[in-house]
Amino acid sequence: MKNIFAMSAVLAPVVAFAGLYGDTPDAKHAWAVHDMNRPKPAKVEVGANGVPSDAVVLFDGTKASFEKNWRDDKGNPSKWSYSDEGYFYTVPNWKNGGAIFSRNEFGDCQLHLEYRHDPEQIFTNKGPQMRGNSGVFLMNNYEIQVLESYWTSRELEGKPEFVDNYADGQAGSVYAENPPMVNPARKPGEWQVYDIVFHQPVWKDGRLLHPGSVTVFFNGVLVQDHWEMEGLTTHCRRRPLAPHATKGPLQLQDHGCVVQFRNIWYRPLPSRWDNLTHSNLSACPDAVMALRRETAAKLFAKIADPKAATADNVKALAEVISYANEGEYKAAFDAALEAYRAKHGDKNEVNGVNNALDVLVRNKVIPESSKIK
Repeated sequence: MKNIFAMSAVLAPVVAFAGLYGDTPDAKHAWAVHDMNRPKPAKVEVGANGVPSDAVVLFDGTKASFEKNWRDDKGNPSKWSYSDEGYFYTVPNWKNGGAIFSRNEFGDCQLHLEYRHDPEQIFTNKGPQMRGNSGVFLMNNYEIQVLESYWTSRELEGKPEFVDNYADGQAGSVYAENPPMVNPARKPGEWQVYDIVFHQPVWKDGRLLHPGSVTVFFNGVLVQDHWEMEGLTTHCRRRPLAPHATKGPLQLQDHGCVVQFRNIWYRPLPSRWDNLTHSNLSACPDAVMALRRETAAKLFAKIADPKAATADNVKALAEVISYANEGEYKAAFDAALEAYRAKHGDKNEVNGVNNALDVLVRNKVIPESSKIK
């Protein structure tokens, strides 16, 4: 079997990814499939600390970072406490002046944070929801629960330390909506890690287009898989989704318990619903066509002599009309194609031209009769 694969690799044709190749742009896609003209992604470096270079760091372990980036609900410095060990924390019995909020406001994001419960400071006599309770409130509206949940694991039921709790209130839950799929919580005293991908609900003219979603990795384990929000965070009663500002602070809840936090950063994410030029969901045909014409103009400007009756010229103009088969682009292509048809090159050269034309034919940009016989 190994020899067959090796032979296949040797015999496989080498494809030059240039010019016409994949399906052409259409009414909802300004770029072709495998389009070499499409802008390349920005390069992101990940530091030794695991923080991407395009991340916004909300807390890096320093007191300066804590004081600069966090506030109370009135915009004043937070009454939460800072530790020289590189974390900040709540103190018991609601003595922190309430929740803490990031000064930065943002919407769709990738969020990373870590939290820990001191085993010596976990309430054991105030009910299961007072065992290190806090919450990560995205945009101040959508809560991923923080709680000491190692001892709520079903597998520990019957052991002396076991604490019963409702499933949609455990760590990793979308609070009051959806329990985590599994419970990967570590023991108290160990750092717990959340990596969250959040997309807010999308509204247009008062109509809900998409409820938004949240994906949560808890200690590296997927516990919320693109969960679509059913409402704003609530307790006991369901609370329907409603329009709100498209940016909001990150809130960490003060629930009267001791919880420590460190290593908090986020990356703003573009909403797919804001993509007007390349999306089945959200594309605006006018915006798509404007970008297609812009690309066609750039490609046309690179052609030294649009009238040249050469194979390379025909293929270059074929690429231009794949974006905008109109006006001077169409006229130049038609003229160059007819001139080349009258005096074309050898069989291999003609095959190369027809390969380009085949892409246009299968995408109904030009008729089959346009190909060189």
